[in-house]
Amino acid sequence: MNRFLPLGLATLGAFAFGACATPPAARVGTDPSTIDAVVVHPIFDSWFFTNEHWAGQLGELGDALGSDVFVAELVEEGGRSWLRTYSGDGTRNEDWFGWRREVLAPIAGEVVRVHLNPITNDPGTWTPGMASLVILRGPDGTHVAVAHLQEIRVQEGDRLEAGQPLGLMGNNGNSRHPHIHLGAWRDNRPLQIRFDLAAMAKLRASASAKGE
Repeated sequence: MNRFLPLGLATLGAFAFGACATPPAARVGTDPSTIDAVVVHPIFDSWFFTNEHWAGQLGELGDALGSDVFVAELVEEGGRSWLRTYSGDGTRNEDWFGWRREVLAPIAGEVVRVHLNPITNDPGTWTPGMASLVILRGPDGTHVAVAHLQEIRVQEGDRLEAGQPLGLMGNNGNSRHPHIHLGAWRDNRPLQIRFDLAAMAKLRASASAKGE
């Protein structure tokens, strides 16, 4: 593994659930000319990168048009500063800045599914199987899946506000390194994900006030 992979290469193969979060009948086609979007609350209070799955790359609801999210930090090395997702060579989960970082609910709504995968992957490898995940359903029928969690803190039937803690970032299912996958859909149609930048500004202001 290269010491610091470009983001696109670092995420190669880190696709979503590993097994579909929805039945095969929910497999969908996506017409790029008719893609709708949903604005969600940031899932971290820190800097992060996203790698987005383009239309047609992945076909299952929860995977299609999804985003892989990676926590980043500013690292000083050799008198220069770099925004990076891990330190060292990245071969340990603990090298990744997002490892065990608190993950926030992207929308307000009901927890309609929780799945646990007890196997933690070593970076650069994966164990096939559905990732640990939480699926939320909002009042308008929008569903958002949050995958590759660990130490999940919610249960099916819980009602949450956007920004409430869901659990911690993990590395399980079809994941080659610590990150969180988000997938959204409404009426069996995948949605493109965008983050609420006003909410992000408030989170960053709060974190900066704490010296984070």
